[in-house]
Amino acid sequence: MRYYSTRSKNETANFTKAALTGLAPDGGLFVPEEIPQYPTPVISSLGTMGFLDIAFETIKPFVKGEITDNALIDIITSAFTFDAPLVPVADRYVIELFHGPTAAFKDFGARFMARAFSYLRRGEDLPLHILVATSGDTGGAVADGFFDVPGIFVTVLYPKGRVTPLQERQIAGLGNNIKALAVEGSFDDCQMLVKAALADESLQKRKALSSANSINISRLIPQAVYYSATAGKAALEYRSLPVTLCVPSGNFGNLTAGLYAMKMGAPVRQFIAATNINKTVPDYLDSGNYAARISQTTISNAMDVGAPSNFERMSAHFSLEDMRKIILGVSVTDDETTGTIVRIHNNTGYFLDPHSAVGWKGVDKLKADNKIGEGAVGILCTAHPAKFSEVVEPLIGSVPLPASLTNAMERTVSAKTIPADISAFIGILHEAH
Repeated sequence: MRYYSTRSKNETANFTKAALTGLAPDGGLFVPEEIPQYPTPVISSLGTMGFLDIAFETIKPFVKGEITDNALIDIITSAFTFDAPLVPVADRYVIELFHGPTAAFKDFGARFMARAFSYLRRGEDLPLHILVATSGDTGGAVADGFFDVPGIFVTVLYPKGRVTPLQERQIAGLGNNIKALAVEGSFDDCQMLVKAALADESLQKRKALSSANSINISRLIPQAVYYSATAGKAALEYRSLPVTLCVPSGNFGNLTAGLYAMKMGAPVRQFIAATNINKTVPDYLDSGNYAARISQTTISNAMDVGAPSNFERMSAHFSLEDMRKIILGVSVTDDETTGTIVRIHNNTGYFLDPHSAVGWKGVDKLKADNKIGEGAVGILCTAHPAKFSEVVEPLIGSVPLPASLTNAMERTVSAKTIPADISAFIGILHEAH
């Protein structure tokens, strides 16, 4: 499989180079030259196959010739020690993606990436420095996935004061090979710093650099697995083929992975891109004009992205007309989000986190406008509600805390505060390790 930059098809790489460099030299994102198709027997068996088998069939064509089948099986088995169960709630179902060690969907991509990097860099002497910007959950998942991995150092940038106390402990509470920087600015500022550092020639000469955001293709591809597993299972259990899936969206890596799964043959009818008031993509789908903007702070903070990086990937694969056929855009306010958390808990007893509540309310709004077709509707629940207890608990009371989050709350935060200044950040990286 070959990959090319979203900004120039002449800028190509194999999977190893695309993964280990993260960003193309021209600043673009790597995308596959073609999205492979599942064999017909796999498509017909998605509803009955085990999760690890689906993972193997999904990832294999993207890494063919670079990760052996046996190595891929080992990586998948080690990374995916948890599932993504479907849970019926009211008139729809939720896909719980928060059963990993940091209780967020990003555990799927981060854990695969860490193990894939370790395999791809076997025999290398020069340490790899991974840079990651986070609006909340990515940083914790990457920190956990790469913690104590030999030969790899991670620097996580997060917007100071804009993540929850639990998220900050997950990001900045591990130490060792994980360094945390609290940026005086927004997630978009953090993302800008990472992209600038990855493109800095002086750094490239001194260090092996890569990224671990969804801008990295090796984090995005494994996320396609739970879409195929979910769609197959839902089609079987709900006798609905294909299905509609609602994706709470911020940087749009998660939705892009879903689009890959659909193109591979997963039985998905359409996607719903549900955002908070940072509605750059829903506005684009509505007007046809893409206008990045400064992100606004909301209670669904992991989705506070005004200039979603993965829109470049979406545009590389799909025209506006294509997107409008398969993606419905909708935005939700904070008041609508909190009202949804209360209503669903009162009616069903189910706990929604603020991001999943955006997805739920988004479905409600589109249903009211008769925009959702026939068949089962699923909502991706991207994080455990206990990760956002400061929002959820005043509304509906205490949320049961998973053991992984209990342990994280006992950590001490160790982070350096920096301005949203490129030269300052690059200076820190020159001095590091």
